[in-house]
Amino acid sequence: MASDNSIWNGSKYRHPSAWAQDFAPMTVPQMFAASVRDHPDAPLVDFLGRKFSYSALAARAMQVAAGLTDLGMKPGDRVGLFLPNVPHYVAAYYGAMIAGMVVVNFSPLYSAAELGHQVEDSGTRLLITVDATALLPTALKVLEESSLEKLVVGSVAEGLPTAKGLAYRLFKRADIAAIPKDKAVTRWSDLIDNRGEFAGNDPKPEDVALLQYTGGTTGTPKGAMLTHQNLTANARQIQMIDPGTVAVDRIMGVLPLFHVFANACVLNRTVLRGGEIVMLPRFDAGDALKAIQRTKPVSMPGVPTMYQALLDHPAIGKTDFTSLQYCISGGAPLAQTVKTRWEEATGSQLIEGYGLTESSGVVSSNPYIGAGKIGTIGQPIPGTRIRLLDKEDPSKPAPEGEPGELTFAGPQVMKGYWRRPDADAKVFDGEFLRTGDVATIDEDGFVAIVDRLKDMISVGGFKVFPSHIEDVLYTHEAVRDALVIGVPDDYHGELPKAFVTLNDGADVDGQTLMAWLNPKVGKHERVNAVVVRDELPKTMIGKLDRKALRAEEGV
Repeated sequence: MASDNSIWNGSKYRHPSAWAQDFAPMTVPQMFAASVRDHPDAPLVDFLGRKFSYSALAARAMQVAAGLTDLGMKPGDRVGLFLPNVPHYVAAYYGAMIAGMVVVNFSPLYSAAELGHQVEDSGTRLLITVDATALLPTALKVLEESSLEKLVVGSVAEGLPTAKGLAYRLFKRADIAAIPKDKAVTRWSDLIDNRGEFAGNDPKPEDVALLQYTGGTTGTPKGAMLTHQNLTANARQIQMIDPGTVAVDRIMGVLPLFHVFANACVLNRTVLRGGEIVMLPRFDAGDALKAIQRTKPVSMPGVPTMYQALLDHPAIGKTDFTSLQYCISGGAPLAQTVKTRWEEATGSQLIEGYGLTESSGVVSSNPYIGAGKIGTIGQPIPGTRIRLLDKEDPSKPAPEGEPGELTFAGPQVMKGYWRRPDADAKVFDGEFLRTGDVATIDEDGFVAIVDRLKDMISVGGFKVFPSHIEDVLYTHEAVRDALVIGVPDDYHGELPKAFVTLNDGADVDGQTLMAWLNPKVGKHERVNAVVVRDELPKTMIGKLDRKALRAEEGV
């Protein structure tokens, strides 16, 4: 355990009252119910122009809770959400938790193999999706080939304004998949066909509310068990650093809600404040600029690639940004040029922060008010303690003034990994959680990430694990050895690049291998090249050497 002089916390630099704040036990349904009580008629969601009030979505969540119970789901059962940003997500998320069930978030970018693996690992019994061709066929394949018992399918058109819903049905039929008649498949409209008379199962603050998958340091997917207290505490921590100087708190919801960044900084944070989410089903720069023009949001969380795409769009100079006070950047390092260009173009502050799946969202942030420090991830948020461990010997603190492995403790730290006590033993150091990132802390408590121990690749804020891509490459009969590394990319931050050697007699080029590989992995995992080499670097004991390959490639 590091000594006390290696521990830094938010109270030393700001929010002294927040450090002493007792994060009283609170469940997610309690947080939701309090905002419904205080803001019943206020809009919670604006979905392409159609508004859903707090009371309307609360009633729908109660119907979801009752409907899931009628389908035989019990408290503690895992309910999967395989959804884009649609109103169904909000009702399903809070409805499942009201019923005492555990939500499992799945990326809409997953292939059937990835989705199926995590369904099996989590023991998900029921999956909720919509009738989009990008989602429903994948969900049906998993229903057929895994232990998944039930599938609930909604219609994207159900959430749209009437005119847009009609247009969707008439002109976007290629994007809609037919819902099969199957006893294991329930339509969303049937799930909520009840009076919402559900007393609730009163989950406890220490109960697991959300399983959020992360690849961790080894690349093997692990489910972070986030409790009700973890989620509500992180929402409160975010609120403490958010100035909240406007009467109507309206936030752009362009980040995908299945991601922990959006779950914390868009959904739970806004519900806690009684604010409004301007929800877009997916990020498109043109659509986002139109939504900003139409709705006049106050804030917008995003990843650096989103801000870059918005800056590159021809409508950027025609958009009214006067309502936008601040934007949050996370998920990947923020380039100074992007920050400067964004602030000059919009007049809003772009604030960089840092978080992990295991932190329920946020660990540190640059100040919303006052000067931050470019190139840093800011200071620990209220209630959070951080310390640096020696990179070579994590049993002791990093030498004074030297970089070390970043660890942190606070009420947002996960309960542990789902059914992985072996992984817990590696990541926990008492109450502190090891991040695998190497950092420095300056005299003002600002943290800068200078290196990372993990091999993961950050593609526009999404974590890509090279071992997964390598495993797919190894299924090709021509591939002998495979290594995947991240290479710099101006737009995405990083992109995966694959290097392979071939079996004797194999005759295939890199372009052919890339065309074979990319359809078999998630969209965010697609490589920008496959390079065929005679040899790949190896360690003295014969292991493929990723570090040496990076050095050869200059990354």
